[in-house]
Amino acid sequence: MNLVVQGQKVETRALKDLATLTASEGVGRLGNNAFRLLKAQPSDELATYCEARQLDYAFVPEERRLKDFRLFVTDMDSTLINIECIDEIADMQGLKAEVAAITEAAMRGELDFRESLTRRVALLEGLPEEALARVFNERLQLNPGAEALIAGLKQAGIVTVLVSGGFTYFTERLQKQLGFDYAVANQLDIRNGKLTGKVKGDVVDGEAKRHTLQLVRKLHSFAPATVIAAGDGANDLPMLTEAGVGIAYHAKPVVREKATYALNHSGLDGILNLFA
Repeated sequence: MNLVVQGQKVETRALKDLATLTASEGVGRLGNNAFRLLKAQPSDELATYCEARQLDYAFVPEERRLKDFRLFVTDMDSTLINIECIDEIADMQGLKAEVAAITEAAMRGELDFRESLTRRVALLEGLPEEALARVFNERLQLNPGAEALIAGLKQAGIVTVLVSGGFTYFTERLQKQLGFDYAVANQLDIRNGKLTGKVKGDVVDGEAKRHTLQLVRKLHSFAPATVIAAGDGANDLPMLTEAGVGIAYHAKPVVREKATYALNHSGLDGILNLFA
């Protein structure tokens, strides 16, 4: 196995320490602040050492490369982008704290996602549709490395899917902006220019995310092992565990524990470094 180490800043001293700690046979540079330690061995001290220096690490099979994958599926809120859209929409109603608390509990897996979404959306009743545009234009930003990640995946010929427990207003615009092949999310019910406090159709929850991954994979006849999925919340776990490789991106503990790899400090382009 090779050990991929990356972060906001990787000191030379840290690389030397890690090479010794893991009995690595050599170090290769993957990019800015991203390195591959060749034929590294597991160490009980590795996790503590890396966390103290805000470094991400991952043991990756020597032969595994980006060309081995065919499909990438990602969550939107707090994964592809820096906010939870529903919390920011609620802020327009003066209800951000109340809604954000429900969101946080749902992402930790303490609340059923469907129930939590129904409760949160109900609080938005009567809000003008223009509030959605304000959130998109004034508050939504891509997480670091997002554009580089999608560009790298598309260059490799990988099909990309944006699937969200959030709303189509945002996924449709991000799909167009970044060039996702597919986008799936909840549709807010809007009448006479105002939110009704309800969602149209079935709720996109964790199982719906997993089902979306399966549908696209089977549509293209891709093998399960050729799928990468990324997310941060408990409702992403079904698709992360369904994928050949599940990536927990700045995620809740319950997600980090069950994902194949966790990126806690790197940008989204760190996914490309894992398979460079």
